[in-house]
Amino acid sequence: MKFSAVYIEREVAEHDSVQRIITQVGDSPIVMIERYGEVFNRAGQNFRLQKRAPALILAKKHGKTVLPAPEGYGFERGRGFYFSHMLNCLYDCRYCFLQGMYRSAHYVLFVNFEDFMAGIDSEASNHKENTVFYSGYDCDSLAMEPVSAFCKSFVPFFASRPESVLEIRTKSTQVRQLLNFKAVDNCVIAMSLTPESASNRWEHKVPALSKRLQALKKLQLAGWKIAIRFEPVIAEPGVDGDYDKLFKRVFSVLAANELHSVSLGEFRLPAQFHKTLVKLYPDDNLLARETVRQDGMLSLLEGGEVLLKSLEDKLLSYVDRSCYYRCA
Repeated sequence: MKFSAVYIEREVAEHDSVQRIITQVGDSPIVMIERYGEVFNRAGQNFRLQKRAPALILAKKHGKTVLPAPEGYGFERGRGFYFSHMLNCLYDCRYCFLQGMYRSAHYVLFVNFEDFMAGIDSEASNHKENTVFYSGYDCDSLAMEPVSAFCKSFVPFFASRPESVLEIRTKSTQVRQLLNFKAVDNCVIAMSLTPESASNRWEHKVPALSKRLQALKKLQLAGWKIAIRFEPVIAEPGVDGDYDKLFKRVFSVLAANELHSVSLGEFRLPAQFHKTLVKLYPDDNLLARETVRQDGMLSLLEGGEVLLKSLEDKLLSYVDRSCYYRCA
């Protein structure tokens, strides 16, 4: 995988993962730094320009590695947490909140997986009920697998901790490493899907729907727990028909009765992030559309309960309500 440059914090320069990654990045320039923030957080950066040729930053995550998940984030019962071994995403979805959150489009990969694992063990031991850990909040968990070795490290870790659940959120087809493992009962692969027309317009660099469904089918046949996240729902003329086609296509490939869970979630953004995205993409018609603000979040005026209820009814003709939830 090629990067415009590889920045390495001196503190992790001798880490085994860093040494492995250096052999994979070809002739990408290597620059030593003290802390990732001096590159990632500096003023005057342009996310849109950097997205054309992003760099990779190899760093150590300091402080708390595991955080409480937002309310309504997932399906599983029990205490929910998320952890971010990486910041930023290989893909370029126009609606993505990361563009409003970060100044930089460079990828930050925290290589101290051992500290994330210690944080996961700590949270699991502090709670008597089941614990659920979500990966993919600040990145795509699978897209950088050949470099990050995330699944190679964390799937065996969770396999030895059956009382905790790992949900891996992704739009990627990088499932080879997962298929090298025997399916792990407490590991869920959650794929985000939108209608093909929406994906073609707003999900740049994301694998085609057909390829993602093929990857999911391979995982399902291999015994992995599969979840579908029909998110974000973007209101527009003809969206009902688009979801009719999407649901029919998805459930003609995947066994609906074997799915772990399915969800619907409306397009929403924090108001400040939306403002930043409008500055980055002033000509984008999605970001120019009229919005409704509630509790600091913006959603499209054309969306709302009527649309979601209509799509929900269609979806529940394919799956049992017991495995369905609406993402808050």
